[in-house]
Amino acid sequence: MSVAQKVQQHPVFVQAQNKANFYLAQLDKELTKYPVLNNFEQRTQVPKTYAVIGAFVLLSVLHLVNPLAAVVSNLVGWALPAYLSFKAIESPSPHDDIQWLTYWVVFGFFNFLESFALRVVLYYLPWYFSFKTLFIVWLQLPAFRGAQTIYLTVLKPVLQNISSQSRTVAHTTNNSTSTAEPVGAHSE
Repeated sequence: MSVAQKVQQHPVFVQAQNKANFYLAQLDKELTKYPVLNNFEQRTQVPKTYAVIGAFVLLSVLHLVNPLAAVVSNLVGWALPAYLSFKAIESPSPHDDIQWLTYWVVFGFFNFLESFALRVVLYYLPWYFSFKTLFIVWLQLPAFRGAQTIYLTVLKPVLQNISSQSRTVAHTTNNSTSTAEPVGAHSE
């Protein structure tokens, strides 16, 4: 019996192989929900699970090449959400519209904040774009509802506070102008 055969029959190897097969089957089951991946698998004869894992590995390797990290991160934040937003607009259900509209609000706000602090963040955190990409994926995935979480816990309270302050200022301004004497009127 060769060394390779002994390793393949070792209980730890068999257990690891069974666990990996279980997770691959779970991923395949989850990916079956996406018609694009099913079509890709039919056309190329490459299992969608391997294609997604390969794309993930490729993106990870591209993050190692620092000049490409920002481009790859922004591509991850734009490409799939843009396609799924298009599909959401064309679908009759409003639920996917809400998810992607929320995603774009959070993504835009995040990019706005990032524009102010990017140099400082990159100085202290050289792997920033890897973390940003993971954050963007977390925002996108319906299983996590990351965009909705950020919107409800951060953006909505801030925007409601700004809105209520602007209403208070507008109300105060309207009251002060309505109690003032009309232009051209003279009091005698």
